[in-house]
Amino acid sequence: MLPLLVSKQIREADAYTIAHEPISSVDLMERASKAFVGWFINHFQDKKLTIAVYCGTGNNGGDGLAIARILCEHGYCNIDVKITRFSDKASDDFNENLKRLKTTKIALKEIKNGTKPPTEKADIIIDAMLGSGLNKPLAGDYKTLVEYLNSLQKTIVAVDVPTGFYTDGEIPKDATILKANLVITFQQPKINFLLPESGPYINCCEVVKIGLDESFIASVDTPYFYVEEKDARKLIKPRKRFSNKGTYGHALIIAGKDETMGAALLSASACAYAGAGLTTACIPQSGLVALNSSMPEIMALIRSIDNVPDIEWDKFSTIGIGPGLGKERSTLKLLKAIFKNYKNPVVIDADALNVLAENAALLKKIPAGSILTPHMKEFDRLFGEHNSWWQRLQTAKAKAKELGIYIILKNDYTITATPDEQLYFNSTGNAAMATGGMGDVLTGVITSLLAQKYSPQDACILGVYIHGKAGDELALPNRMHVVLPGKVITQLPITMAKLNA
Repeated sequence: MLPLLVSKQIREADAYTIAHEPISSVDLMERASKAFVGWFINHFQDKKLTIAVYCGTGNNGGDGLAIARILCEHGYCNIDVKITRFSDKASDDFNENLKRLKTTKIALKEIKNGTKPPTEKADIIIDAMLGSGLNKPLAGDYKTLVEYLNSLQKTIVAVDVPTGFYTDGEIPKDATILKANLVITFQQPKINFLLPESGPYINCCEVVKIGLDESFIASVDTPYFYVEEKDARKLIKPRKRFSNKGTYGHALIIAGKDETMGAALLSASACAYAGAGLTTACIPQSGLVALNSSMPEIMALIRSIDNVPDIEWDKFSTIGIGPGLGKERSTLKLLKAIFKNYKNPVVIDADALNVLAENAALLKKIPAGSILTPHMKEFDRLFGEHNSWWQRLQTAKAKAKELGIYIILKNDYTITATPDEQLYFNSTGNAAMATGGMGDVLTGVITSLLAQKYSPQDACILGVYIHGKAGDELALPNRMHVVLPGKVITQLPITMAKLNA
């Protein structure tokens, strides 16, 4: 897992690398600037483009000065540099790169306190004004300048972090932030890049490695981690010779009602396709024909709206409950019956979460190691209203520990919170998957992995990764605008086989 660092820890990683590689700070800045330029020139290949580089007087500004010089060396000569000289302070590395820039023919202009922003006509603006570590909203000259640049509707490329953006912590709702078409960030994604608040300000982000000490980064005490393909490859288990359906467990999916059988079919099908040895769907009588005709491999356990069915609890390796179930009293009865009679981890989603939210006393009766899979609104119903995603991260971490459960908080970079207060950000999935029923598929996948004796933590991390990866393999190569849940289901065995290869 890639540890994700807050801004203070990133500065510590810089300092450690400088001291132990060893390398001078200005040479590390040069390395970072070259990495930025390497990606930039592959993306923007027209050397006739006019480029304006806006530089603060700290180290982010020093990066900008070096980037302008290196771009010019690559033949991008329609460049000018604008220095935001809004204070008397300047870092040593900024001053050194300013001295180097003055040996070139690049036009240089300073913007002073209280002056009107100069008219900007460049095709591309490179933002190197403030970088990471911001701890208060922009005000005064920076606020005025950023508002002006935002009004231009130009292509903006940010160096490491857009000016005004908080890399971690809560972002004030009224904060002024430069809107970047592209952020080329150093070494690793910043935590807030992975949260929905970044959406209005960052259209695309690319990470470039700058050679910070990997052993130091691995040693940093952080609760935040980023799940990559190599992690999924380590977690997934091969299907071995002489195994049989009993080897891979028996999953029970309790889902669907007369009007929402689709949710039950999607969840149960995903469970079977993800590898459960046996899958039983607990559904109403009205859904039996649909189940038998669409997935004859799945067994049925019929339930009525008034009574809990006679369930042989010991028969099932795990249980998933909630998709399309409705919020009727029968759902509450089912949850109470599970919590009373079944002690293995269960997967709780959708309407089962909503019923839990209305009966909060039941939260403490959830079997240890169980998995909740809420989207944002379901999460807030369960644990109270939140003003930001950063708040939700902290609540998820605390509630997972308090209740001894796992919480999968769904978004673009779905987050798994664990009882040991760690948060895992998933790296797969895409906007083509934003369609009804996709969460039902995820419930089936995770239930299937639990049935196959994956630990709850591994089932969460691997299940979320596989679910998103299957969608990526369908949508990205073919540039599909929408990928339907049923297609993701049939892709699951292919995706899993590739990870095992």
